[in-house]
Amino acid sequence: MVDIVNLTKYYDGFAALDNLNLHIDKGEIFGFVGPNGAGKTTTMKIMCGLIKATSGELLIDGVNVLKKSADVRRKIGYVPDFFGVYDNFKVIEYMEFYGSMYGMSRQASDEMADRLLELVDLSDKREEFVDVLSRGMKQRLCVARALIHDPELLILDEPNSGLDPRARVEMKDIMKKLRELGKTVVISSHILPELSEMCTSIGIIDHGRIVSSGKVDDIMAQGHAEAPVKIRGYILGLSGHEALDRISVIIRERFSVDRITEKDGELIVYYHGDRESDAELLRSLVDNGVHVHQFVREKENLESLFLEITGGGADDKNNTH
Repeated sequence: MVDIVNLTKYYDGFAALDNLNLHIDKGEIFGFVGPNGAGKTTTMKIMCGLIKATSGELLIDGVNVLKKSADVRRKIGYVPDFFGVYDNFKVIEYMEFYGSMYGMSRQASDEMADRLLELVDLSDKREEFVDVLSRGMKQRLCVARALIHDPELLILDEPNSGLDPRARVEMKDIMKKLRELGKTVVISSHILPELSEMCTSIGIIDHGRIVSSGKVDDIMAQGHAEAPVKIRGYILGLSGHEALDRISVIIRERFSVDRITEKDGELIVYYHGDRESDAELLRSLVDNGVHVHQFVREKENLESLFLEITGGGADDKNNTH
């Protein structure tokens, strides 16, 4: 559906995008995650034909957006990070107005609007004025508006920004419905765990480059592998500290570990391993006389993984590209 090859964008000599490469399959809910200033919004605006790239290729359904942006605009629905609504419109008037911009008849836009308002759970607000809606409702209305012409690709830039927890759950439900409809969605955020709950695939961008991408399950597995294992146990005939020292030796003799620390009678083992490796480690401890009464891999910490991959993920407040 989307193929990005060596995409580069300079602003006054600054590389907002630096030979960015990415592929998104049709029907994916793709999460585009990175710190502020990483290049998410720049990439999305180039996808929509709103700004021009310095070099590279960006193809949507095989059509190069950089050369023929007008040919693909009807395939795209776009919700920017700062959404705008016309407060003097009723909800249905707002939807019909955008339908008319795509050359839709009043009847066609009205019928599509009804289906979309049901999709985003705003059917009961059809005759309400836009200015009385909550922020979360306005955001959902903007999603419906971006779908009025039935695009194949929906692009949402930080759609959860400023939303309360309930509104975020509602947005997650909408993403699930869009996937069921076969839509391809690109959604950006700087909060990785939030995207992991909505998306099928994730790409992490930093300093204008994709530094990691893949299926959510694979990213989750990577997060599992990076999380430490916490172990509590004892060995008959040895004191507490002697037992912990012996357990540490057993682990180091059989596994390649980064480090082992001790805290409050608990060993914290840092090593790169999957669930099968964890099972092997536990079995090795038991076979060597360790009475294990706690063995747990910390919950996959995707936020820590994100920070590790991006080198800290510090926001660049002077760069909003």
